Amino acid sequence: MADPLNAFCNDSDAYLAGAADGPLAGLTFAAKDIFDVAGHVAGCGNPHWKATHESAESTASVVQSLADAGATMTGKTITDELTRGIFGENAHYGTPRNPRAAGRVPGGSSSGSASSVAGRLVNFALGSDTGGSVRVPASFCGLYGLRPTHGRIPLDGMLLQAPSYDTIGWFARDAETFARVGEVILPAGAAVGRPSRLIIAEDAFELAEPEVRRALETVVESIAPMFDAASSLRLSPTSLEEWSGHQQILQSREAWEAIREWLDAVNPAMSFEVSDRYVTARTVTDEQVAASQAGRDSIIARMNEVFQGGGAVVCLPTTIGPAPPVGQPVSERHTLRLRNSALTSIAGNTGRPQLSLPLTEVDGLPVGLSLLGDYGADERLIALAGEISSAR
Repeated sequence: MADPLNAFCNDSDAYLAGAADGPLAGLTFAAKDIFDVAGHVAGCGNPHWKATHESAESTASVVQSLADAGATMTGKTITDELTRGIFGENAHYGTPRNPRAAGRVPGGSSSGSASSVAGRLVNFALGSDTGGSVRVPASFCGLYGLRPTHGRIPLDGMLLQAPSYDTIGWFARDAETFARVGEVILPAGAAVGRPSRLIIAEDAFELAEPEVRRALETVVESIAPMFDAASSLRLSPTSLEEWSGHQQILQSREAWEAIREWLDAVNPAMSFEVSDRYVTARTVTDEQVAASQAGRDSIIARMNEVFQGGGAVVCLPTTIGPAPPVGQPVSERHTLRLRNSALTSIAGNTGRPQLSLPLTEVDGLPVGLSLLGDYGADERLIALAGEISSAR
């Protein structure tokens, strides 16, 4: 297929025809190149990984379920190298274009998937989200994108980066298509009533750039009447940056353990930024892990308090700003990654679902507003997104 966006892997011809009938019949989708498709190698954004791994014997269950429901997978999409990034620039395969923000990154690590949907090459696309890799591209490309409740969607047949944080998510341009996909790939969960309370995360909004905060606050004002009550609250008794620090430690340790044997055996060529992250991960101590696990436990306890009583949804900026320009210096990108991670770590550390909605722009560039729900409230967030979309 034509690919004017550099969204698809040009070294893979993976294709999966959809069933003739089903709830997704007639739709097309793409899958991030970390998912197995029988007979093909998942390249995971690094040519040395692809060269040292065998073709998959079976297809990831999430991919197969979509095909069984009638959707046709047209190809694999470029990912940040080994999923270790949130901006979408790959030193080996290039940067997929952001159709909604010329000259700016699409966001990663599900970069090609977001690009392919935003550029209307497919109807929807699969990604993964460990530290923000669906939510960030959704914000940068003006898409709907969900990080589901941790454990809701089986992770078989995909590259695992940090299993206690890894999730599978997806992108769509409109709320209706997004909901149709969710009905197929979200296993049946406990019934959860419609959210009745809107909690505005004060400390999260304070992290956003001033113009982004103003734009999103206008959106919040417009949706607040849809709830019985709306209130503001500081989520962290310390700082969201501290919460993010705990995730950085724990995610780094898990990411190092996940591929250390391969790194030792292959000594692969990697971009400086990805190599630096693994070097840093290697130095994480057991004492740091223990302290951050205790910190994560306290974060979970705090967010349990926030959601106590039921019926609540928390709103926050998905990212601190719009997509940054392609080719930013590594030092600037490092700082920006940490600032965005302070927002994405709330759902990451607690395992709760977070849905980014494309509700506004700043200077013509998309920025997402996120809804964070309680455990298992994925469907309620999706339904609420549909309500908000219909009301605008």
